[in-house]
Amino acid sequence: MKRIVLFLCFFACLYTAHADRVKVRLFSNSKIETLYVSFDLGMYDLFADGSILLEAGLGEGMSVEMKATASGVHVSVNGLAYGTYGSVVLRATDTACILCLNPRNVKQRTYEGDLIVSIFDKTSLKIINDVEFETYLAGVVQSEIYGTQSDIFRIQAVISRTWALRNMNKHKSDGYNFCDYVHCQSYQNRCVRPDIILGTMQSSGETIVDKEGHLIETPFHSNSGGQTCNSEDVWRSALPYLRSVQDTFSYRMRQSDWTKVIDKNKWLNYFARTHHLDINDANVRNTLLTFSQPQRVAKILGVPLTRVRTDFKLKSTFFSVSVDPANPSNVILSGHGYGHGVGLSQEGTIRMVSLGISYDSIIRHYYTGAQIHRDENVSQVYVNNFVSEIEKIIEEDRAHPGQRRSKKDDWLGKLFRVRDRMDREEEYEPNRQELEPEIKIE
Repeated sequence: MKRIVLFLCFFACLYTAHADRVKVRLFSNSKIETLYVSFDLGMYDLFADGSILLEAGLGEGMSVEMKATASGVHVSVNGLAYGTYGSVVLRATDTACILCLNPRNVKQRTYEGDLIVSIFDKTSLKIINDVEFETYLAGVVQSEIYGTQSDIFRIQAVISRTWALRNMNKHKSDGYNFCDYVHCQSYQNRCVRPDIILGTMQSSGETIVDKEGHLIETPFHSNSGGQTCNSEDVWRSALPYLRSVQDTFSYRMRQSDWTKVIDKNKWLNYFARTHHLDINDANVRNTLLTFSQPQRVAKILGVPLTRVRTDFKLKSTFFSVSVDPANPSNVILSGHGYGHGVGLSQEGTIRMVSLGISYDSIIRHYYTGAQIHRDENVSQVYVNNFVSEIEKIIEEDRAHPGQRRSKKDDWLGKLFRVRDRMDREEEYEPNRQELEPEIKIE
């Protein structure tokens, strides 16, 4: 819904203590040779190699084609060629602008903010979204977790914000902050759901810190299978807040359990050839065919389970092995959970929220000894007001399912006026008579 981008823009100004804007590489896991851009909302300027080509000339009904060539990015607007350049920028003229990106052979996406396009490896495009930090964060939350309750999204926003602020320079040498894939955090579209925006707003200014007040690493995964991992069982470092914990909340969820059937000889030969185990030894052979994990372990006969998971493309390292009684030439891997298993289980979180467990207790459950830090620079008065307004929107949407809203709706005018007062550093008074004229957005 186009109305949501405008609301996010108001929210973005509330959290500026650590990050204002970020650069995120889009389609980072794909080779993009041609990109088609259209415009869902607002107007854009077109720059090439630092000089303006079109000033406020790109909006609804217009389209831009950018194609990778040996000499640079070839640009066409509505079919008219504008030349080839080293770098092309689509810059939003105000906060309420939405781009629709259509790479050839890749699913369409929409984003807010600016777009920076250059050549990557001389054969494809490097596409970067320059966007408000909190707008990016809401897109991450939408991409990373499912659910309907705002506390689910609040928790994901807190851990995603913490991760982003701690890893702000992860791709500094590449010219951007983050990629849009799981190497960083998934960012597959702008946020369009009011309930996700509500949870993100409720988390405004919140991060997770250790007892010294430092931002922690906040890994998360789909489902722990009933027990999370110690960090050193998956990666090198043993971190005090990433300890294995029992997690019965992850039982009976979408990704709780899995099975995989593997040819027995392939299974045994893998350990013989790759890890040099003597599979003719009766004890070794028996262990490989009857391996069991009542509690998580890190290795099988000295072989890291993380390596086994990667080589056999398993959902997790939390599995047991048995010979298939119906077909003794196969082994069955009976597994639990999905993901690396360190830190927060997303499906465990969803279950805990549904049981009424508070969001901060959930965070402390998965990050041992960690605390939630609230940034004093974030005005709680305005956060509470925006939360109240978005809750009204959600309730009205529930009362009128399928109703389409105009950008001229009264709630939007109210939010503009609240923003104006904040810019003037005035106190928000909910009962104050609204004397400012209604702002109309065509």
